[in-house]
Formats: sequence, structure tokens, C-alpha cells
Amino acid sequence: MTGPISQALAEFRAKPQAAGWLRLPFFQDGSAETVAAKVDAVIASGAQVLPPPEAVFTSISLTPLDKVKVVVLGQDPYPTPGDSHGLAFSYRGSRRLPASLRTILAEMAEDLGVPMPKSGDLSKWAKQGVLLINTSLTVEAGRSGAHMKFGWSALVDQAIAAVSAQQPAVVFLLWGAPARKRAALVDRAKHLVIEAGHPSPLNRLNDFRGTRPFSRANAWLVEKGLEPVDWRLDS
Repeated sequence: MTGPISQALAEFRAKPQAAGWLRLPFFQDGSAETVAAKVDAVIASGAQVLPPPEAVFTSISLTPLDKVKVVVLGQDPYPTPGDSHGLAFSYRGSRRLPASLRTILAEMAEDLGVPMPKSGDLSKWAKQGVLLINTSLTVEAGRSGAHMKFGWSALVDQAIAAVSAQQPAVVFLLWGAPARKRAALVDRAKHLVIEAGHPSPLNRLNDFRGTRPFSRANAWLVEKGLEPVDWRLDS
């Protein structure tokens, strides 16, 4: 009997939009099944794993490899049940927006001269080619970082390298030290890398606000002949 994450993996494999991602070694060499089995074992032990199984692969389901034009890296999903749904920083909870997301959306509003959105659901970005991927696709309720060493990071590294190799022009928004380490995987001759501090309020350097990543990304995409991203969430 397979567990819920293994089942979600099988369902992801069956989706037409998964084809590009399925060529990554992670999905070819058994790594995906190994990681899914680890998470299933945690679930079987009684732990609550987030996001729900059907949302674990949302980032690479909503944004096929051949559609990627912006990459945003997060760390791991929100550890509060009901908050995360498989996209980095995106939030579907009913409370006030998480602090990092609030900082991101405030910067977007200021950068583009648009109202601060009420919604924290970033699915609209993902459907326009913004890959919103966490370095760990799962977490345990109340335990941030619990699955960071489960092997998900191989998927993220391979995804970044594949996007860099196969796509003609992509903006990589790398926020915070763990994300910025992955700049080495990007071919800067083809792509734009915009680095900044993490949008978390715990970032004492406060070196995220004022970096204007949204307008800079769009200006560069237009320069490359690509459609800019409509970053507004409430429209």
C-alpha cells in the first residue's frame, strides 16, 4: 500500500504539464520515490505533514519547465495547517498575511505603484510562468525545517540548472542567503539574477525593501521580447 505522498507523486507524473520536469534526474533515478517514502513514513508515524498531499507538487504543476520566465526560491512551507498550498511564500490562510509575504507584497505595491493586495494567494503568478518553489516541498506542523534534509533540495538544484540550461531568458529572484547560494547554478550570460536579503522581518540588515525586483524583472523581460508578469493579485 502506497502512502499519500507517493500517491501524489504518481498523480503528478501522469500530468501532461509535468513532462519537462520529469526529465530531471530526481524523477529518473528513484530519488523522487525515496523522498516520498520518507515523508510517507513520517505521516504513518502520526505526524501532520504540510501542505496537503495533493498540493505538494503544486509549484511544478502550475508552472511547466518550458513556461518558466521568473524563479522565486523559498525555504519550506508554512508550518501552520491551512496556510501553505505548495507555492513558495503563497498563503491561503484566514489570518493576517505572514510577515515575509507582507514584506514582499508591500515592496511590489510600492515598486509598481499599485494598491497593497488583500490576497496572499500567488497562484496567478505561477500561472504566468513564475516558478515559486521551496527548497523543501514538505514540512511538519509546528516544526519549521523538519524536512530540509529529506532530499528535496536535489530537485530544486536540478530544476534551477535545467531552467538555466533550457530556457532562453529567465529572471532569478534570490532572496536570503540559502537562495543566493544557488546563483552559481545560473548562466548569467543568458539570465538576470536579482539578489537581495530575505524579506523576513528578522533580517536585521533590512536589505530587501527598496530593491524593486518586480519592475526590474518586467523591464528585462520586455527587453528580451517576453510578456511582463502582471504582479497584481486583486485584479
